[in-house]
Amino acid sequence: MTSTISNIDNLIRNHNPFAGHTVVRPPQIWAKSFPDVPSINAHASNAVLEAVKQVRQGQRQVVGITITAEKGLGKSQIISRIRHRLQVETGALFIYMSKYDNLNQIKYQFLQTVVSSLRAFGSYQGVMQWQELAATLINEGKKWNYTPQQYISLFPSWLSKHSNKVVEHFTDCILQIKPHINNPYIVKAILWTLSSAHAIYATHWLSGFELTQTQAETMVLPNPKREDKEAEALSTIRQILDITSDYRVPVICFDELDIADADDNGFTAAQVIANLTKDLYNNLERGVLLLAMYPETWRDQVKTLPQAEAVIDRLVSEQRDRQPITLNYLNSDDVLAIVFYWLKDFYEENQLNPPHPFYPFDENKLRDLGKGKPTIRAVLKWCAEHFVVSISDDDTGKDNTGSGNGGSGTTRDTHPVEPYFETELANIEGDIDVLSEENNDAIADALLLALRTIKKQTLEGVTIHEIEEIQASSADKGYIHFKVVGKENKKAVKIGVAVLQQSGGKYQGAALKRLTDYEKFDLTRGCLVRSKKINPGAKAARDGVRKLLSQKGGEWVLLQAQDIKPLLAILFVHDNRESYELSEEQIIDFIQHKRLAIDNPLIREILSDPSGQEPENLFDEDMPVSIPQTVSDSVDNIELNI
Repeated sequence: MTSTISNIDNLIRNHNPFAGHTVVRPPQIWAKSFPDVPSINAHASNAVLEAVKQVRQGQRQVVGITITAEKGLGKSQIISRIRHRLQVETGALFIYMSKYDNLNQIKYQFLQTVVSSLRAFGSYQGVMQWQELAATLINEGKKWNYTPQQYISLFPSWLSKHSNKVVEHFTDCILQIKPHINNPYIVKAILWTLSSAHAIYATHWLSGFELTQTQAETMVLPNPKREDKEAEALSTIRQILDITSDYRVPVICFDELDIADADDNGFTAAQVIANLTKDLYNNLERGVLLLAMYPETWRDQVKTLPQAEAVIDRLVSEQRDRQPITLNYLNSDDVLAIVFYWLKDFYEENQLNPPHPFYPFDENKLRDLGKGKPTIRAVLKWCAEHFVVSISDDDTGKDNTGSGNGGSGTTRDTHPVEPYFETELANIEGDIDVLSEENNDAIADALLLALRTIKKQTLEGVTIHEIEEIQASSADKGYIHFKVVGKENKKAVKIGVAVLQQSGGKYQGAALKRLTDYEKFDLTRGCLVRSKKINPGAKAARDGVRKLLSQKGGEWVLLQAQDIKPLLAILFVHDNRESYELSEEQIIDFIQHKRLAIDNPLIREILSDPSGQEPENLFDEDMPVSIPQTVSDSVDNIELNI
């Protein structure tokens, strides 16, 4: 029985399931993805899954697979399908990289990607892949057979009774059966992920970041040396992957390689990753390596590398002809299947039964669309633009067709940027690490973009003339992100802005030293943006804060998630504007129209008169890592003989 047509039509006028969803973004790789049609380009996903099976069964050691396809044909959809298929199994660990911020330190960035990927949930509900690995290590070392959830429940009682000796005990048990591990601290950090109070600090340390002194002492982990992050990162990556490959097949995916960025030697992102993949292939005990790129990227960049033959042999080791797997364009049946599954999800979610599965589309028009061999992106874009119903008599005088908004199919007032902004914002809302150190530069970029949209305007008494980069030597780069140049009470003002989410007193002290050196960096005011307290034991950093606030007339602005999330969302839309087929002018217009910058508390606080005080409601970095004093009773207690 179908639902009332008027109810369905009202839903269609107010909600467009296709708008803002033409591009697969990393959150869809990890969490709920778009509706998938497994038959579309099944040859590609099946090749990867078969390679995982062969490696798991010992028939192959390492397999390299490259997928090439034109923009919008579904490379990321294939990776998303593989991730979700592997998630229901227990024999693989999934690692995904699609952002290449610093090609000169790609190994260090890849280490952070490995750690971040393993923070994602695995085969157990609500359990990180790290925690699955930790439980497997303990089970082998102790000859036990407990689930990750049981260990997570038991850890508070063990820590309460034995303090950090429980982690030392398990580490010793594991090292006895794995003598090839030469860095016991990696094992120790993996085990700490089973403690809810310590997990975030354990993964922070595994990423190569510093802990505060209190955290490091509590968890008995040495802070990493900063002299050669690249060499240290590569060693850590190898050991993490070696440990994981004893139990699970690492499936490592590199996506979004078709960017113009290059390292200092002139190698593009695709070339840098191709060389990294070759190194991984040569050094992994077990694993599947997957790259996705445009055909021209393969032809013009990978195949022109020095010693390209050796690289190609490893990137397409599965293919007898040493050629990448290519994706196919869609046909009419594919188009019908895609639209069917998308609408099925949409109507089920809203508990409505349409008059036919493709409503409000015409099935024949969908078939005609498929005859043109479109890409998936083109089909979703067409659906977004044509997801409309006829205007009823009740709607006379109203324009509900979406004809004035670039085809969103909702209302005339819908800005073409809005559906993409809402999608990115929804992705960010589910990110528990939005204020993490890993997001430090993204937060700074989001503030920079927002401030650039309000140039020539006066806010909090400051008329903004320009947003400038900091001119600094290589030793000073990266500490102050940018400066706001303008006039305040007819006087020149130059506000240096430093986002400082990093832990570790040395880095904090170095950043604050530069932020308070107004003469060297041509500043009249320094602005520290940070959500966390600075440890009292970090003397240089504490001295820097006092100097900034008391002596230099600077400011400490409290970074809060609710303030930065919309700015991050619009930054991600801006960064992906080419895929979204949006112009920079449209995005700036949206920021101004929605007053995302001018009404944002963070932006206003950066420009306002300094209070000279540390903000309230700062997070305490050290408090959560104290050893729990409460005993868990969620499962039967297991006595440890330590």
